[in-house]
Order: sequence, then C-alpha cells, then structure tokens
Amino acid sequence: MAKEYSRTQRIGDQMQRELAQLIRREVKDPRVGLVTITAVEVSRDVGHAKIFITVMGQDNAEDIAQSIKVLNSAAGFLRMQLAREMKLRSVPQLHFHYDESVVRGAHLSALIERAVAEDSQRPVATEPEDAKE
Repeated sequence: MAKEYSRTQRIGDQMQRELAQLIRREVKDPRVGLVTITAVEVSRDVGHAKIFITVMGQDNAEDIAQSIKVLNSAAGFLRMQLAREMKLRSVPQLHFHYDESVVRGAHLSALIERAVAEDSQRPVATEPEDAKE
C-alpha cells in the first residue's frame, strides 16, 4: 500500500498550525499585518520550508513586501520557537512567500460574475418559426 500522506506533508501541516500561533503571539512588529498561512511546503530532506502567506487588509504591494521582509528577518527566531514546540531532530529553514492565489481567485470570480451579468442583459435570440418544424 502506497503512502498517501508523506512525512513532509505531516511536518508542513504541523508547522502551519504552530507558525500561525507563533506569529500571532510572538511577532509584535506593527509592519506585519493580519497574516494567514495558506500553505507550507517542506523539502524532502526537511532542510527548507516555503511558507505561503496572505495579508488581510493590505492590498498594496509595498505593504505586502514589507510584511514578507519582516517575517523573513524574524525567521530565525520563529525557527527557534518551532524547535521548542515540535519534536524534530532538525527544524527546516523558513522562507516566507506571498500567496497570490487568493487575489487571483477573487479576480477571476469577479470576471465570471461580470460575464454572467452581461449575458443576462443581452436579449435572447428567438428561432424563426420554420426552424421549429
């Protein structure tokens, strides 16, 4: 039977839960907005972890870049705190990245809604009487 849920996925899921608590509780920098961790990808050798985040209420690219910069500078501290919480031989290095999938999904949803609204306003083409027979 093949493994359906690998060790790196389990580590990533636990890291996601722990980091969400740590960022909320320990990172006091006002430049960091309301951060949501959307995914964590851990490398196979458990040496590195990509943490994908979104920042609520900050649509400005400059503010988002500032939050990413602050989190990447606090990565060493967060890694040390993770080592205390998780029972791992070695904790991966943390690399924070902005997750654009939420913004892209909202944009695509708005495009679909606009297309549907435009279609509903068009008059329905009627078939000629001869074509019905």
